[in-house]
Amino acid sequence: MPDQAILNHAAQVLAAINADQRADTALRYYFEGHRYLQPPAKRLISHTVFVYFRWFSWLDTKASPQRRLEQAVALHERFTAEPKSVKPEALAALAVPAWLAAEMELPADYLRQLQCDPALWLRARPGQSAALVKALTTGDAPPLAPAVAHQLAELTAGTANGPATPDAVRFTGTQDLFKTEQFKTGAFEIQDLASQLVGLACAPQPGETWWDACAGEGGKTLHLADLMQNKGVVWATDRNGRRLDTLKRRAARAKLFNYRAELWDGGPRLPTRQKFDGILLDAPCSGVGTWQRNPHARWTTTPQDVSELAVTQLNLLNHLVPALKPGGRLIYAVCTLTRSETTAVVTAFSAAQAELTPISAQLFWPHELNANGMFIAAWKRKK
Repeated sequence: MPDQAILNHAAQVLAAINADQRADTALRYYFEGHRYLQPPAKRLISHTVFVYFRWFSWLDTKASPQRRLEQAVALHERFTAEPKSVKPEALAALAVPAWLAAEMELPADYLRQLQCDPALWLRARPGQSAALVKALTTGDAPPLAPAVAHQLAELTAGTANGPATPDAVRFTGTQDLFKTEQFKTGAFEIQDLASQLVGLACAPQPGETWWDACAGEGGKTLHLADLMQNKGVVWATDRNGRRLDTLKRRAARAKLFNYRAELWDGGPRLPTRQKFDGILLDAPCSGVGTWQRNPHARWTTTPQDVSELAVTQLNLLNHLVPALKPGGRLIYAVCTLTRSETTAVVTAFSAAQAELTPISAQLFWPHELNANGMFIAAWKRKK
């Protein structure tokens, strides 16, 4: 149980959260204003805040923030010691908002996974995973479950890349990764295992031309560039120039230069006349698949968010088709599990695009991966 000082800090973070600010953002701002806090204290404060939102619906609303935080930690400790101490019915009713049941299945294993502390995954640079495990306090990534390996193999059908994840490393240490020599020299990126599966599903080949259409800060762009052995080119676009600036810094640290960054607002006017061997749309989504890592979002995401995002996702897919070469592959990825943003989008898009052949559509569950949930679909343009 955290001491009173930790509970007081966590309570101040809760007080700073508002409708426009996520818990992780509030924590970052809080730590910037309390620089005297040491890393162990920061980790404990963050953990306490996230535990609070995992067990939010169980807490006494009339109690003080500190008391509710204590209740949440006690529930979490009991659950961690014996996950089956909380019945699936209670998890279905209290661990997620009521509207979610209309959008997706709620398996007991999935609900239990939501209440666990999330794993932290690293992506080692090609061939450096063994050295990284040796240098850091880490745990080797277990082999993919057979069902997951089969799903990934379906998505990569007809490509040269197999479904293995040789560069995935599960971090179990306590050091500040950003201060390690390995991070400074670009030996690894912090990237969830589910996000790594997206790059593997793309299976880009050296010398090809790819487009990461909603690149953000470039985690998947860098993975594609690595898989292409720094050969060929990856176009990275986003509507936010600051995110692309972060990508440029990350690429420089990793010594990856086979990319080109451009602004694109997601509209029908494309940033280039270039035709691509492959296009990745890692689309904006509700993020339901990240609710284990980001429990605060369970209580701020709405059904309206889901329906609006589904419209955006379908529009983005339709806008990308003209840029795909004959025989080229289009990969759609969202870190959500809702039907509206996954199978419904795929069905509507496939019906509207007769020149594309569906390859596969796969849902990767958090409890299968010990990572975020992810949906990945693939199409191939007819020659």
